[in-house]
Amino acid sequence: MKDIYVVGVGMTPFGRLLDQSMKSLTRVATEAALKDAGITKEAIDAAFFGNTSQGHMEGQQMIRGEIALRDMGIGGVPVVNVENACASGSSAFVLAVNHLRAGAGEVALAIGAEKMFSEDRQRMFSVFDSALDISRSEAIFAELRKIGEGVEIPPGTTSPRPYSVFMDVYAAFSRAHMKRFGTTQRQIAAVSAKNHQHSVHNPLSQYRNAYTIEEILAAPPITYPFTVPMCSPVSDGAGAAILCTGDALKRLGIDPKRAIRVLASVIQTGTDRAPEDIEQHVTVRAARLAYELAGVGPKDVSVAEVHDATAMGEIVQIENLGFCEFGEGGMISERGDTTIGGRIPVNPSGGLESKGHPVGATGLAQVHELVTQLRGEAGPRQVDNARIAVAENGGGLYGVEEAVACITILGR
Repeated sequence: MKDIYVVGVGMTPFGRLLDQSMKSLTRVATEAALKDAGITKEAIDAAFFGNTSQGHMEGQQMIRGEIALRDMGIGGVPVVNVENACASGSSAFVLAVNHLRAGAGEVALAIGAEKMFSEDRQRMFSVFDSALDISRSEAIFAELRKIGEGVEIPPGTTSPRPYSVFMDVYAAFSRAHMKRFGTTQRQIAAVSAKNHQHSVHNPLSQYRNAYTIEEILAAPPITYPFTVPMCSPVSDGAGAAILCTGDALKRLGIDPKRAIRVLASVIQTGTDRAPEDIEQHVTVRAARLAYELAGVGPKDVSVAEVHDATAMGEIVQIENLGFCEFGEGGMISERGDTTIGGRIPVNPSGGLESKGHPVGATGLAQVHELVTQLRGEAGPRQVDNARIAVAENGGGLYGVEEAVACITILGR
């Protein structure tokens, strides 16, 4: 297969960006990626635009990418709109990689952008309601409650304020993990404290406040076992990546020392597995394929960005990626293996919990962080001698797992 490289990355700050539009967010992230690559927009052969919420929030149901990109002068090339729930940005990245590998172009843009924050909180949170099978939503939550049965839910641990339905999804997964493996709420809080501490050094992060484990546990509840800092916020923002072939790398005069090779980039969807059959989890299968394509294994990974829509999400995914045995994710997190300076640093950006989670941009923000790490340009949050990096990005719910999972492996 053709060698594909990430040669430019860019992103906006994440947060409540009420003074920004979809067009302006797209422009800022794309222009930053182009500047980073040292090329102009005229070099782009195709664009893949990830977005999930603009139809719900603004009524722009169609041609979102064409509109946002044309406003900044990118037109006359294929533009593909990508919706894959929280994995939309990483799905756009996979499509860009495959477009170049197929020989359909030499330079591609993968971009994800969201305007999710609203003063209308009910409207804001209801955007997540359709990331599962809405024709049987009541049955789905009955099934989820069943897998978490047996874990006592303390009184007063559910917020009376609106929150995303996916916090209930993750809470069910958490209770099942706690029941099966003995994972504790303190271990989940340790993940959250670590990510908030990492985010202090990320100037693009939505939140940059450090918390102790005790402060995490004492924070207001969302739904047991989660408190507010354990959960990703609603966010606005955009992320972008410029990819090219080896031939374009030479033709455009791009510095090869800053070009990061795409070793693997894959999409997998879930299966109708039993809840206890965790070795067939969609992320496990996606990771297995990605490692095989990249010719590396979990022990070769220097740094990872994983989908911690809640702190429990990180525990599950580091197990799925093979960084520890199933059931040990909470333990290795509590003892510090996943912090910067630890055995396998995870979410040096601060993760979704701190950096923010503008859904369609999230996967490309992960790529932004990992490219920065592999170049050695991450400053105070730099992972020493980072050579192989993994991004895991999941989206939606189907059965007892994410509907879709994307794994990207990058190397220098």
